[in-house]
Amino acid sequence: MYTTCQLTAAHFLHPLLSRSLFIFSFLGIFLFNRLSDSFSLYFSLRAMKPSAEFVEHGISQENLKRVSRTTMLKLAYQSLGVIYGDLSISPLYVYKTTFSGKLSLQENDEEIFGVLSFIFWTITLIALFKYIFIVLLADDNGEGGNFALYSLLCRHAGLSILPNQQDAEKNLSSYLTEESAETWKSSALKSFFKKHPRFRKGLFIFVLLGTCMAIGDGVLTPAISVLSAVSGIKLKIAELHESVEAMFANLGHFSPLSIKMAFTFLVYPSLVLAYMGEAAYLSKHHEDIQRSFYKAIPEAVFWPVFIVATFAAVVGSQAVISATFSIISQCCALNCFPHVRIIHTSSKIYGQIYIPEVNWLLMCLSLAVTIGLRDTNMMGHAYGLAVTTVMFVTTCLMALVMIIVWKQKIISAVSFLLLFGSLELLYIPACMFKVPEGAWIALVMSYVFMAVMYVWHYGTMKKHQFEVENKVSMNRIVSLGPSLGMVRVPGIGLVYSNLVTGIPAVFGHFVTNLPAFHQVLVFVCIKSVQVPYVSEKEQLLIGRVGPKECGMYQCFLRYGYKDLQQENYNFENRLVSRLVQFVETEEESASKARADCCAEFGNSDAETFDFSVHSITLPDQEGDSVKSAHDIQVMTSGIRHVESFVLKDESLHILRAKESGVTYVLGHSYAKAKKSSSIFKKFVIDAVYAFLSKNCREPNILMNVPPTSLLEVGMVYYV
Repeated sequence: MYTTCQLTAAHFLHPLLSRSLFIFSFLGIFLFNRLSDSFSLYFSLRAMKPSAEFVEHGISQENLKRVSRTTMLKLAYQSLGVIYGDLSISPLYVYKTTFSGKLSLQENDEEIFGVLSFIFWTITLIALFKYIFIVLLADDNGEGGNFALYSLLCRHAGLSILPNQQDAEKNLSSYLTEESAETWKSSALKSFFKKHPRFRKGLFIFVLLGTCMAIGDGVLTPAISVLSAVSGIKLKIAELHESVEAMFANLGHFSPLSIKMAFTFLVYPSLVLAYMGEAAYLSKHHEDIQRSFYKAIPEAVFWPVFIVATFAAVVGSQAVISATFSIISQCCALNCFPHVRIIHTSSKIYGQIYIPEVNWLLMCLSLAVTIGLRDTNMMGHAYGLAVTTVMFVTTCLMALVMIIVWKQKIISAVSFLLLFGSLELLYIPACMFKVPEGAWIALVMSYVFMAVMYVWHYGTMKKHQFEVENKVSMNRIVSLGPSLGMVRVPGIGLVYSNLVTGIPAVFGHFVTNLPAFHQVLVFVCIKSVQVPYVSEKEQLLIGRVGPKECGMYQCFLRYGYKDLQQENYNFENRLVSRLVQFVETEEESASKARADCCAEFGNSDAETFDFSVHSITLPDQEGDSVKSAHDIQVMTSGIRHVESFVLKDESLHILRAKESGVTYVLGHSYAKAKKSSSIFKKFVIDAVYAFLSKNCREPNILMNVPPTSLLEVGMVYYV
């Protein structure tokens, strides 16, 4: 039974009217479907957070509201190409791909109107109601996607399987969770995942599946969209062969309101009208199913529409490729992908990145798909499977978010899952039937990417487990000093490791063979946290290792999954400044403790007391103000003099060491499977993981370490 809207399109629209309706609706989509390279992120940041210039220049609140509305409209306009570029070019190939297999177009119009009905309700239910009205509400500090949903679940339910997680990360400004009453449903789900680690790992693999399918979308979209756009020229020049040129643009960040405005008021009605107009044309011209889009265009406007469609396909491809760069960057941050080189394409706008290795990979895969298939119908089958899988993964994650994060009733989550999940599950089997006809490409690519991600994550976790089990205690290092004749050389040594406590095995291996290290030693731990961004003032966390006369410190360098783990600033000066600030704060705390102790015991001589300071850290700093938990224990059992090592002298000691130079001590570790390991594990670690490690970017390249300041320590990890 058809809806009134479909009956109107099918039986009451005059063919000339349907053509005009289709043309104007299509032009309405693509004339607005453009990408502004210079202002995308600029306007998004201005819309989300008013800058200090408004306050300094004294602009009134009314003018600020007016500016916000203006920028919101500009954001909505710019999002048409960046966000909806992929969706808006779908009329180029949907109908001909649908009727390319067993579903053939017969003499009657039932098939056409049935497909139109399916398209209409899919756009309405999934795109409009699911994504626009529900999923956009589950953003993670303004970031969306499967990683954002997974990040929310990890923070609220402790589902993260990443190493090096600390309680101090909960103090991050972007980590804060909503204070809401716990429900028995959310508590039950949290307990279930904590008691069953296999399901926690299964959820992680499920997220990787959606991620890999999204990467496959980045391969298929340029091929199918550009080929579909230029296929119309065959109607004019029969000898011209089909050909994949894609330009790269930056993926802008837009506010949820601008995305909703663009889709609700322009994209959605334009798409519905476009599909209705094309269905009305096909109802009169069944023979033009493979060229229905361009056949429905009057001769006078063919070339303008062809040019607009080609540019629109390029813009849509740009958006998907940029999204792939962002996804790969997130995977690298979460130890799920080999290290790659990430380049900032703008010195002014944060977040505009380009990954050369991924660019070449996408180009080669897109060319292989295009040359190997040379058929947009087969590409459409693979594309459909990739997109529907990503949608289903999002639906399942959203159901968990509704229970665990939003604390909604279980009936709401189940209704959401049944409504949208059942509709998407209708698509997935339909796409699976197309596996012999091209959908196998999406499966092969996703499985290959998943294998690479899982092997890399597995090997990284095993190496971290080895480091934890073989870390060296501080007492061991101190006890080795006299026996080895250990000496201290001038300068600052930065020892990089993945440990949050203890001394890495690489350093123990180093001092055992070369019993000397620097006057000031800093163990730097680069770690990812389950938030999209970590502000610059919260990235560094400083602590002390061992007695203060040893001059050894711990530095945690924290990144979010959308941050770039790449030091493009003067890290040395920044670290030294924070070290000096740390020891001076320590001195102030110790002086206050002595004063309080003297006041309590009525003694004005602070040197008659022995004191020790433990675990002093700086979770959050703003200028000179310090917010930290100081554990100061005052010992009054005897009369002893304070150590001669004064903290002010320690600050000078650090600055003088900086003048002598900074050396980066990096562990060049090789993972090898134990002899008792299974054949499969030996193949994974000794062959696949070793190959990926050998061909990925080195840590010193990622951190821009000068070659003259680099000291690599080789060590074999038996995992």
